[in-house]
Amino acid sequence: MMTHRPAAERGKTKLDWLDSWHSFSFAEYRDPSHVRFRTLRVINEDIVAPGAGFGMHGHQDMEIITYMLGGTLEHKDSIGSIGQITPGEVQRMSAGTGIRHSEYNASDDVPAHLLQIWVFPRRNGLQPGYEQKQIDFQPGKLSLIAAPDGGTHAVTIHQDAWISAARMQKGESITHKLERAPHVWVQVAKGTLTVNGQAVGAGDGLGISDEQTLMLSATTDAEVLVFELA
Repeated sequence: MMTHRPAAERGKTKLDWLDSWHSFSFAEYRDPSHVRFRTLRVINEDIVAPGAGFGMHGHQDMEIITYMLGGTLEHKDSIGSIGQITPGEVQRMSAGTGIRHSEYNASDDVPAHLLQIWVFPRRNGLQPGYEQKQIDFQPGKLSLIAAPDGGTHAVTIHQDAWISAARMQKGESITHKLERAPHVWVQVAKGTLTVNGQAVGAGDGLGISDEQTLMLSATTDAEVLVFELA
């Protein structure tokens, strides 16, 4: 079973310093038919103006993953974590019992372009935490960036969820056996490709259930995230 979520149908928030597209209900955007997919609660594509950002604010009981597509984002939080994240890196913040953080574009002239992802934790009341890793992109395969047990190049996520990413060249294909979990969300970050025969483009999402194999074929240079979910 496959459900297509076209980019043009996403919710939109526009401020003087932020353009944000919401694959699922978020803030003032409410869509009863697109609230979540399994434990995946939020995928926001954000473009943050130079020198601007999200001031200090709080979260609780959520796994928050940041994936950069362009520019540099600076993170500060109430447990003392300070860091900058650029394309090719992944960041995870476990909100747990409560955490406050800010996110600012660290550049004075280059927009920050990112995906902000929220996943429900397997249980509430976890210890807040922060982690950042360099992604090991491998040609012709999905590269794991977040997993329950983490990894050398994958942050630890407190849920039965596995997040992978790929940067693909035009004409390149990836075949991935779906053995970890029965449900998959595919989010196209850049470019165009086909996913199990379905044509998709930047900003599109696909919800897939009860398939044994995922087949990705890039029709242009592309970047894609794959979420395997219980």
